[in-house]
Amino acid sequence: MAEVRFDDRVAVVTGAGGGLGREYALLLASRGAKVVINDLGGAFDGTGSGHTAAEQVCQEIKDAGGEAVPNFDSVADWEGASNIIKTAIDTWGKIDILINNAGILRDKSFIKMEMEDYEKVLAVHLNGTFFCSKAAFPHMRENNYGRIISASSGAGVYGNFGQANYAAAKMGIVGLMHVLKQEGAKYNIMANAIVPVAGTRMTATVFPADLLDVLKPQFVAPVVAWACSENCTVSGYTFTAGGGYFSRTAFMEGPGVYFDVKQPITLEMIDENIDKITSLEGAVAIGSATEHAGLILGKMSQG
Repeated sequence: MAEVRFDDRVAVVTGAGGGLGREYALLLASRGAKVVINDLGGAFDGTGSGHTAAEQVCQEIKDAGGEAVPNFDSVADWEGASNIIKTAIDTWGKIDILINNAGILRDKSFIKMEMEDYEKVLAVHLNGTFFCSKAAFPHMRENNYGRIISASSGAGVYGNFGQANYAAAKMGIVGLMHVLKQEGAKYNIMANAIVPVAGTRMTATVFPADLLDVLKPQFVAPVVAWACSENCTVSGYTFTAGGGYFSRTAFMEGPGVYFDVKQPITLEMIDENIDKITSLEGAVAIGSATEHAGLILGKMSQG
């Protein structure tokens, strides 16, 4: 089996001062990548800042014979995100890989959630992913190569109590990823997402202590690194990983029911056919909004 390498590739990993981001950065660097270690260095709720976390990961990489530079900007504003990518360009002249991993948590039930909690979480997760991707995309397009993988979450894909802000941001990232897939296709830019299940400082209060050893971040890192490699020729995928388990999740659409639009479509018709309308038996994945519209038009023509 040929070794997957990243020699001469330049990567940016946001939120790489600990947890999942650190594992992604260490793995890429161990396989030859030059890595920008971005971390604001604050608390998991987004407050504070510091240089220690990013500098320590850089030192780990250098001690192991790799190349890395730190960056301490926030992903949550355009200037900071642009400077993160600029760090890669100024240091090594290009960017090949972007892992949008930076994140914070401000969990509260929906009714108790303050506007600041909502806006701050969206700013870091969704806006941060948008800003960093937008800053990197022109360089990747110019070089006709890019790999972008962004952190979604089971909370976004499936929902989770007390995480309305986080879930909204994480599902928004999936939508953004599907657009980047389409706009990057002709330039060999692959955009994918990861739904990780791992024990980090953000999830330490959620998972029981006895699960943390089997849900280590390093058990997620291999699929993320693979999605950053030349071997990855798929785009628009949402990978799931945790505790040795790897899979893919996707939006699926069932066969549905077609009613002739030349005749009235009533609420009673919906009521009588709701089981068929909601059935996912024989469901298929949809690749784009255009493909979805084509599916509907196809149903009409068959009718």
